[in-house]
Amino acid sequence: MSTLSIRDLTIDIGRPLVRGVSFELEPGRIHGLAGESGSGKTLTSLAVLGLLPRQARTGGSILLAGEEILGLGRRALNRIRGKRIAMIFQDPSASLHPQLPVGRQLTDHLRVHLGLKGKAARARAEELLEIVQVPRAAEALGRYPHQFSGGQRQRIAIACALACDPEVLLADEPTTALDVTVQAGILQLLRDLATERRLAVLLVTHDLGVMSAIADEVAVMKDGLIVERADRETLFRDPQHEYTRALLAALPGSKIEAPDAEWADAVTKGEIDE
Repeated sequence: MSTLSIRDLTIDIGRPLVRGVSFELEPGRIHGLAGESGSGKTLTSLAVLGLLPRQARTGGSILLAGEEILGLGRRALNRIRGKRIAMIFQDPSASLHPQLPVGRQLTDHLRVHLGLKGKAARARAEELLEIVQVPRAAEALGRYPHQFSGGQRQRIAIACALACDPEVLLADEPTTALDVTVQAGILQLLRDLATERRLAVLLVTHDLGVMSAIADEVAVMKDGLIVERADRETLFRDPQHEYTRALLAALPGSKIEAPDAEWADAVTKGEIDE
């Protein structure tokens, strides 16, 4: 059974922007949703968490473990957001509070959703930073977001998303604000987390190079519609739709590769600053 099932989703904000989108997210797999700006991919991910503008009208169905969540009220959604479904945004500087230490931001998640307090919450927060490979995790808890590099801030944002062991992780352009070398480390982390924690991941990006690195299957969106869907190897080897071929033709000659073990180990030890 799929963890998240989106069926015939429509979103209208004065005009139709998403028109009958359907796909499934499965545990341990990364589903890529690709397309240029305005294609409807980010709106699709926001609809899962009920974060669309008030004037938006929606149709279709979004099932979380078989339970309908499209159209739930705010109180019911708040019990799901951050606990069963978490989201990583494009810019960690915007998603992390600049005036609160990292430890406070992590423990707030744990307190609200899991009821953890005091030493138990702090120990869990430190463990989360270790999971996402932030160097010197215990020390990092007392530091503020501006004291970290861009790549480390994104790792902290991922730690916040993982705090309550969600079933679904939505990643909206999680590497766009980072340079290519740092992108590789973040992508490898997402791949490892999906596999090891059996997370169902939706990766939203305009960059098919990112998809080529970690996605298990890819859906390509244009003008609110999915125009092509295939497993990663099939889509990159034999794209069927002209729009997919155009996106692939726009890729630079080199693709993002996952970092080798020596590089990843150096980042973890703090020998390389992300």
